Amino acid sequence: KLYCLKCNLFIIKYSLFSNLMTENILLSLSFVKIQSLKRLEVHNFEILSILYGGLLGDVHAERRNTGAGTRFSFQQESTHLTYLLWLHQKISSLGYCNPKLPEVKTRLGKGGKVRKYARFHTWTYSNLNWIHKEWYPDNIKKVPLSLKEYFNPLSLSIWIMDDGGKVSKGLKLATNNFKYEDCLFLSTLLWNQFKLKSSVQSAGTPNQYCIYIWKESMPLLRDIVKDHIIPSMKYKIEE
Repeated sequence: KLYCLKCNLFIIKYSLFSNLMTENILLSLSFVKIQSLKRLEVHNFEILSILYGGLLGDVHAERRNTGAGTRFSFQQESTHLTYLLWLHQKISSLGYCNPKLPEVKTRLGKGGKVRKYARFHTWTYSNLNWIHKEWYPDNIKKVPLSLKEYFNPLSLSIWIMDDGGKVSKGLKLATNNFKYEDCLFLSTLLWNQFKLKSSVQSAGTPNQYCIYIWKESMPLLRDIVKDHIIPSMKYKIEE
């Protein structure tokens, strides 16, 4: 039987033909939208790890003006479309977003340059408002202490795929939008959770910082994230 987190109903129950269901058939099913207050209360640990890892990077949590809930937005440039589609597949398979594939769109970037990107949103959940409160006190993004509970190989991998970059023999994590204290906390957490050695460095702009994972910790890092880093992102951690 299939359970839909969006509508809180079993779509198929004891179907003799469940083994014949294909992705195309599932995508054609009609869902009934319900209020965020009535959606499922218990959330999968995997989705919480994905959200926390994403929020360290490019993911944005949005409190909806038209409702009482929070949704999460995922966006990538078209050059990283494979990664965005991987995220979408994981999140939609858990029942947290529309299974329809995100479309590539265009926008004007700096200097009038046309840029291509793709984006998707999760459904809106009132029982995920606590994440928005944790990450956006006073509506400013901040690394919460609760990250310790969801900082695992999956969330670390998503952070790396979002904001990681290979620098010499190490890895730089772009934490420009976080305060120095947040970056120190993250560097400490990398050691406490994974025994990864890192340092907080200037990003070259006043009051902006990045985290550099040392060369000597890279073999351990590769082993930690090897089951989650997708092929198109492995260049970030390769020797």
